[in-house]
Amino acid sequence: MTSADAIRLVGEAVDRDRLVETAMALVAIPSPTGREEEAAGYLCAVLSDLGLTTIQQRIEPGRSNAVGRLTGAGGGRSLMFNGHLDTSYSGEEPWLKGPGFKPDPIIRDDAILGLGIMNMKGSIACYVEAVRAILDAGIRLGGDVIVAGVAGEIEKAEWGDEFEGAEYRGYGVGTRHLVTHGVLADACVLGEPTEEKIVLGHFGTMWVRISTRGPFFHSAYSQGRIRENSIIRMQNVLDDITAWIPSWEKTATFHGVSGVVNIGAIRGGFPWRVSRTPHRTDVFLDVRVPPTMPMKAAEATIRDLVHDLDERHPEADIEMEVYVTACGTEIDADHPIVTAIDQAHRAAFGSAPEHDYVRWASDASTLQRYEVPAVNYGPISSALPGPEGESVPIESLANIAKSYAMTAVSFCGVKA
Repeated sequence: MTSADAIRLVGEAVDRDRLVETAMALVAIPSPTGREEEAAGYLCAVLSDLGLTTIQQRIEPGRSNAVGRLTGAGGGRSLMFNGHLDTSYSGEEPWLKGPGFKPDPIIRDDAILGLGIMNMKGSIACYVEAVRAILDAGIRLGGDVIVAGVAGEIEKAEWGDEFEGAEYRGYGVGTRHLVTHGVLADACVLGEPTEEKIVLGHFGTMWVRISTRGPFFHSAYSQGRIRENSIIRMQNVLDDITAWIPSWEKTATFHGVSGVVNIGAIRGGFPWRVSRTPHRTDVFLDVRVPPTMPMKAAEATIRDLVHDLDERHPEADIEMEVYVTACGTEIDADHPIVTAIDQAHRAAFGSAPEHDYVRWASDASTLQRYEVPAVNYGPISSALPGPEGESVPIESLANIAKSYAMTAVSFCGVKA
């Protein structure tokens, strides 16, 4: 059988209804960061039923990776499909009311709505369907195909004494466990929601705390001393940080995509005792760092900023802390896995895919450190998402599943 015949057969073998059933079953299992074990168990069971060799890697209580391997005949390259099982939200947030923020999937206007369908249980269902299509078509690949559903990818991190525990341990916990416990491949596809584009590179990030200080005393004695308040001092510092951001946007530009700095949180004082002045106020920044900039260089730039702030506001006793560093990553446009996806996309969609560079991060950075070339490529999504929450068109899922199956045939090779 030729590779062209195999590509055609696996594309025809993708079952849209079966794909939808798998996707909705995954969404129906709540799996916020820190509680991924049930979803991992479900995925392992599905892959085991298909005949794959499976293992449920336990990371810590309540958290596991699911790994399934479709063993090839030998002589071909191995391919990993990697996707995170943890969801961006718990489904219990009172301010997120739309159906796409809940682990109760529904179908509306030929799209699936539900927590995690976009990020990224829909793509995990596509991985499963791609493997099913390969098996149903009777194709024996040369190299192995690995399906990995991992814990703890979502951008979350422990900080201080208040924000501790598994629910805050994200930013690649599962994939780091994966690669340090023997699961590697010649290349990896991550099905993040890329709007059906091939994302060749993405920014990394540095999370920074900058603090101001002030005297702590009873508010009855605060008259005439408002300028000493650490929150007021932070107001002046924030004005200077805001004025600095455009220079970072320019310095950190990558493939025409400018850098970005988000002022993500501010904390100061005691809501339960506002009769006291706040001794410290913290502002937290998300600084997006291009893969072409070493993290040490980015840190040096932030330290220069803080030094400048300290000189401008010596009374504020400014200090800083870097508490997250996650590197960006890039893959060559002519890498064999990119070529394989490009060819598969043309066959599945009838047109060439666009290439893209984005500011969001993924587990590609962890994989690249272990010399596993990784590329992000996944379905159309609800983007931000909007007030309705996460949703993905079923047609996009079906075509992406076809493309994944075809990519595996092209990249891993066919045993004659």
